[in-house]
Amino acid sequence: MNTVIYMVRHAESPFEFGQERTRGLSVEGIAAAKQVAEVLSEVDIHYMASSPYTRAMQTIQYLAELKSMNIVEYEELVERPIKGLDYKAPWDVLYEGIRTSFTDKDFALEGGETTRSAEQRAIPVIERILVEHRGENVIIGTHGNIMTIIMNHYDDKYGFDFWNTTSKPDIYKMTFNQNQLEHVQRMWK
Repeated sequence: MNTVIYMVRHAESPFEFGQERTRGLSVEGIAAAKQVAEVLSEVDIHYMASSPYTRAMQTIQYLAELKSMNIVEYEELVERPIKGLDYKAPWDVLYEGIRTSFTDKDFALEGGETTRSAEQRAIPVIERILVEHRGENVIIGTHGNIMTIIMNHYDDKYGFDFWNTTSKPDIYKMTFNQNQLEHVQRMWK
């Protein structure tokens, strides 16, 4: 009896310093969120979960409405801040920090969260979902970095290079047998 988790990375959301929790989707992101609902419309969904960040919730909201379902929020699934949220850094520094964090799980920029720490908060939620929703189809509204950290926990081929190729939005169908990842399929084209 397989359990399937659909990891749905949030759609395009304009960056606004200091608005990590509340920034929503762009006009293009809203259109893409509607497409996410179309892509997953034929899936028999049993449970929907998400990071509480607005952009993650908005990306799966149309699907929740289509399926007449509630989205359960998990604080443990928020995006991993590679740097402290009060600390500004140029993109090239952030990019190299993210790269380093996938080879050194204890690395983070000033005030940031390490990959190991993010994994320790997120994986227990995934494990609980796998037990409580065994044999079901689950949607998780997520972010690129924490999604990759979760996928990397189950298969180390999902690291920096994988993260660097994901899109906004993106959808990955993860098929589990018990708590063992058996297959990953990209659903977003």
